[in-house]
Amino acid sequence: MLSKIPIDLTKVQKNDINKEILRAAIIAELDAINLYEQMAALTTNENIKKILLDVAKEEKTHVGEFQTLLLREDKEQMNELEHGKEEVEEITGI
Repeated sequence: MLSKIPIDLTKVQKNDINKEILRAAIIAELDAINLYEQMAALTTNENIKKILLDVAKEEKTHVGEFQTLLLREDKEQMNELEHGKEEVEEITGI
């Protein structure tokens, strides 16, 4: 159900460890968002649904926090995200 960290962090080069930690943290937060939103969709209890969706929203904030740090650590990632945004705008016209 939940993702595994795609790499063995003990084998990561010292100069890349912070980037990989942040990527693993983002993966964990995305997994949590998916889990909470799926459970919210399944429950018929409105109070449980509200709390699950509220917690999922908080996890989205965490993704933003980790992504902000990652973009500070990895300039190539920042450039490629911008490139991806430009491609979407070009293809969709939006």
